[in-house]
Amino acid sequence: MGRALAWVGTWLGLISGLSLMHIAAFESRDPLAWRLLLFAIGALLFAHLLRGTIREWLAWRRYRSGDSSAKHVSRRATVEGELRATPILDWKHPRVLGLVAEVQDGSGGTDRDLLVTAHRLITARVRPVYAMNEKQPVSRTLLLERGSCSQRLALMEAVARACGIASRVRGLLVDGRFWYTRFPRLRPFIPHQVMLAWPEFQLDSRWVSVSELYGDLDTLQKAGRFANDGGETLFDAVARTAVDWDGLTCSSCDLSGYVLADLGYFSCRDVLFRTHGQTLCLPVRIPADIIMSRWAA
Repeated sequence: MGRALAWVGTWLGLISGLSLMHIAAFESRDPLAWRLLLFAIGALLFAHLLRGTIREWLAWRRYRSGDSSAKHVSRRATVEGELRATPILDWKHPRVLGLVAEVQDGSGGTDRDLLVTAHRLITARVRPVYAMNEKQPVSRTLLLERGSCSQRLALMEAVARACGIASRVRGLLVDGRFWYTRFPRLRPFIPHQVMLAWPEFQLDSRWVSVSELYGDLDTLQKAGRFANDGGETLFDAVARTAVDWDGLTCSSCDLSGYVLADLGYFSCRDVLFRTHGQTLCLPVRIPADIIMSRWAA
């Protein structure tokens, strides 16, 4: 029922966008600047909802058909990481550089120690919430002192780059059912697929996933699985257990069954989200973020 209501709301939004464009183009007698603004708002609303509708429909087709070919691996398999600052990873901001100085003062010396220190500091400094804006600059995440798993992982990437450790992200489309245990009463409103930017860091000339920052997966799996409920988030879980997206560990820690598609590697999360978009389209994301960004995990 909830999914049906969401579709109805989306189509009403599409009709509203078309109506705004029609009124601005043919019916309004207001000044030209106002008509152009009205037309632009309508076009933006229509475009974002149409893109979101197409993505949801394709995800629904894959979900209904159980097509295993949907879980493909992109050709983007050899992308190199980067050190540069980006609109999301704005590590040159004074606020971020302050955190970097704290990390460097508290680390044990190696690059891995530095990243572990960064993870622990971010865990203590930035409280977990369910924010939806994947493109939020990390300097703002620090200012707000709250962030989603993705936003806190982005902050960790920014610290790494500021310390001379290259990073990249792996794009994963994760089945929305992965979050059913965390939001049992909101299942009808959970998207069929969720875009996940999973970072990797270049340590000793090899790429290491954030999943293996605290040790190899075989060792970490002994701590038990990540249940995706309660107070522990994905960001927290990498310090305790194996977060295994590839099915390399025991069945209890294996999350590969939730991966609908592996989009491959991207030099930064900015490129991933620019290429494939965020989980929610803009008209839905804005009100959802206002509510969920204050909901503690």
